[in-house]
Amino acid sequence: MTDFLIIGGGIAGISTAARLSHLGSVTLLEREGALAYHASGRSAALFEGNYGEPATIALNAASHDDHVQADVLSPRGLLLIGTADTADAFTADQKQMQLDPITLPEAQAMIPILDAKAIDRAAYHADAWDIDTDKLIQTFARTARANGAQIMTRSDVTAITRTRFGWDVTTTNATYTAKTLINAAGGWVDVIAQMAGIAPLGFTPLRRSMARIPAPGGHDVSRWPMLFGPGENWYAKPDAGALIVSPADEDPVTPHDVFADDMTLAQGLARYEAHVTEPVTRLLTSWAGMRTFAPDRTLVLGPDAADARFIWCAGQGGYGMQSAPAASQLLCDIIAGRPSPLPADMVAALAPARFT
Repeated sequence: MTDFLIIGGGIAGISTAARLSHLGSVTLLEREGALAYHASGRSAALFEGNYGEPATIALNAASHDDHVQADVLSPRGLLLIGTADTADAFTADQKQMQLDPITLPEAQAMIPILDAKAIDRAAYHADAWDIDTDKLIQTFARTARANGAQIMTRSDVTAITRTRFGWDVTTTNATYTAKTLINAAGGWVDVIAQMAGIAPLGFTPLRRSMARIPAPGGHDVSRWPMLFGPGENWYAKPDAGALIVSPADEDPVTPHDVFADDMTLAQGLARYEAHVTEPVTRLLTSWAGMRTFAPDRTLVLGPDAADARFIWCAGQGGYGMQSAPAASQLLCDIIAGRPSPLPADMVAALAPARFT
């Protein structure tokens, strides 16, 4: 028997495995052949502390020092641009993310392909950072393994049975017995809950598409900030000498290995092109990932209201990487019966009991 059995090997599951490995024995089950295959491995990987709902922002703030200690952050910056037609959305985003207004020439000094004929406003935040997602995942994995955790890949869960002593979880390879079950299955969290006889909470997996294009106009894009359109209806971000452009789509999907929709990508690239002077002439590659949200778009962290042996670690949406250190620590504190340094109202805002 293991003390803690975690279903899901994305950033939610592996960070929780690292934390709980200090409390007892841990087994993590991942259906794919490697960790972070789905949403976590396809993240835009930006740390922006003011991005998300209030409880998410609290987790972001509490995660910052852990990210620094793990040495996974590098400077990027965030630039928001807008037009007269998008003034309201621009103002809302600027206020939400606490961006400083800058002049158009200042914005063009950062990204020289911005079209002054289309754009009439800009705002900037220097304290936005790239996250080395692979290093973050492997740091948590090393900690978990060093404390004796078992990480089992290619272990698709086929049945879950509640017992007097906890849970029996059957996979394609073996059956595991655990005292406590942690549901960190990303887009599949409601599926896992139903298998365990737990009422689903109404999570929605949403597709997010990405296109990778050559550096526009042959520019060196390595120091360009991340570029946001108002209302987050597209964004662009440097990536290994090229540029990632996303339509920031959120199309509901059933949980599966998602792929980009060509029409959605074309619409997003057109929105990006409307703000720059360099057209998109070809794609290097494209892909998609899932962003899974609870009904209120806030993470769900803690024991199920009907069974305290079933722990939710779900609804990371687009905030999983940046919030993982604090989210996993909160979950560990709750399981250990320790007070959390997070404000009580934020802890309550993250609890599954809010849905009862």
